[in-house]
This record gives sequence, C-alpha cells and structure tokens, in this order.
Amino acid sequence: MASKTLDDLFYETLKDIYYAERQIVKALPKMARGAQDEKLKAAFQQHKEETEGQIERLKEVFEIIGKRARGKTCPAIDGIIEEGEEILEEFKGTPALDAGLLAAAQAVEHYEISRYGTLRAWAQQLGLKDAVRLLEETLAEESKTDETLTGLAESAVNAAAQKAA
Repeated sequence: MASKTLDDLFYETLKDIYYAERQIVKALPKMARGAQDEKLKAAFQQHKEETEGQIERLKEVFEIIGKRARGKTCPAIDGIIEEGEEILEEFKGTPALDAGLLAAAQAVEHYEISRYGTLRAWAQQLGLKDAVRLLEETLAEESKTDETLTGLAESAVNAAAQKAA
C-alpha cells in the first residue's frame, strides 16, 4: 500500500469541499424561496452569488496543484442539506420556519469554515502561497456570512419564531 501524504489529504479534502459547494449552490435558491423574512431571503441570494465565486476559486486551487477540478461525494454536507430540506417541509408556513432555515444555513457555514480553515493551514504547510490566499478569501466570506446569519437570528428571526408561539 502506497504511503499517503499531506498532499494527498489536501487533494481529497479539496474534492470534498468542491462537491459541497456545488451542492450548496443548488440548495440556496430553495432556501431563499422558502424563507419568509426578506432579509433572510436576501442573505441566501447573496450567499449563492458568493458561493459561485468560491467554486471558481476552488478551480484555481485545483490548477495550482495540477489536478482537474472534481468533487467527491460528501455525506456530511448531503446530510446537512437534507436536514434543511426537512425543515422546509415540516415547518412550511409556520413562524418557526425562518429560525429553522437559519440554523440549517449556519450548520452549512460551520462545516465550510472548518474545511476552509483546515485547507488553508495545509496549503501553508505545503508552501502553496497562491492557494493560501484563495482559501483565506473564501474563509473570510464564510465567516462574514456566519456573522450575518447570527445577526439576523438575534435581531429578528428567533424572536419572531418565539413571539408567534
């Protein structure tokens, strides 16, 4: 059995997040359509556009390491997205829908933050300076999105879900 290296781990994780981002870009329009709060709808729509840019940056990282951009099925993101779809179905038309969608979106963000933080650290270790820059840009966007979602939850969405209860 061939010895696996950090390069191999970096590549496998890059394929994982590439798959995840492509699934997320498909899920965000559904979440935006389902959201009742206009600011939450707008946040989902904006993040879809950001995610498209993140996919392009991932393609650049694949180029940097001399590999073809391709995904690898990520059961974790599939499960998180499935939970969001369940919330859309089970809470449709209820005051708690937006709070549930927001929580599902933050689960996605936390997964992405974890992946991008790891990939950035590994890219640094591997001396992939251009990849570090690209991954840091995406990590900053994901962190900002998480902060935006937290702000929406704390300023309006969670209270609206509770008030109507």
